[in-house]
Amino acid sequence: MKIPVLNIKQFQSSKEVHQVYVNSFANHIKINKQLISTPHSHNFYLCVIFTKGSGVHEIDFKSYAISPGKVIFLKPGQTHFWKFKTPPNGFIFFHSKEFYEMYYLTHQLSNFPFYYSYQNPPVLELTDSSKGIEDKFRELLQEYHETQAFRNLKMVNTINDIYITLTRAYTSTLNLADYASVNYLIILEQLEQYIEEYYHLEKLPKYYAGLLNITTKHLNRVTKETLNKTTHQLIAERVILEAKRLIVHSQNPLARIAEALGFEDYAYFSRYFKKKTGTSPIDFKKSYHKK
Repeated sequence: MKIPVLNIKQFQSSKEVHQVYVNSFANHIKINKQLISTPHSHNFYLCVIFTKGSGVHEIDFKSYAISPGKVIFLKPGQTHFWKFKTPPNGFIFFHSKEFYEMYYLTHQLSNFPFYYSYQNPPVLELTDSSKGIEDKFRELLQEYHETQAFRNLKMVNTINDIYITLTRAYTSTLNLADYASVNYLIILEQLEQYIEEYYHLEKLPKYYAGLLNITTKHLNRVTKETLNKTTHQLIAERVILEAKRLIVHSQNPLARIAEALGFEDYAYFSRYFKKKTGTSPIDFKKSYHKK
């Protein structure tokens, strides 16, 4: 059994609108209860702003508190689920990569910091009044339900406006003078893409340095300056993340999980997992399901 991957078509409520979905959050969880009641991932980009409610949102084994003014971002492939203490509301939208980048040929979703790197926090807490940004979400929802000319263009422009506003809030505390060079950020983005593609087959930094046509030493310099991590750490983190996903969200035997992740046998996988996490795969599974 694999982790469910939800397709944007499962949520769409209008045949005229393709590759985008917008709703109030309360209505979203009401009409899609069967789809989102268990841990799952998506094949699209997602953004939520909460205006009411409390609880916890777990994204790839990290928990984030839900509260009014909190904004949450999700990239394709991330596993998540919600636990609410009080009834939530707000606004949610998601869209495919193609829907956005079809209209912005020179600007990509990965340019936004919350979608740029898996290392960047997927959460933003708006400190000032969030009414202005809520109005933008409300405008997007209204456009989604209408059938006026250039609706898709209007929606993607509104989404872009939302992303720009949220990016300014997201980066407001950064000292841009200390920010890594553009060339280093480009290399990091390419590295993450290669790790995502090959982590189950290749676990040595030398392989990825070769794909990037740079030395292993230079690649480590890039990851240390941008993330304060080694290349080996980034690879290991991706392997462990997938291991955790499969251990707790699938019914596959541990030996089969080890094989799927490119380990010769379960014993080697178990040692690797314990070295990186401090616990064995079996104990991790038990402790997770006790929560």
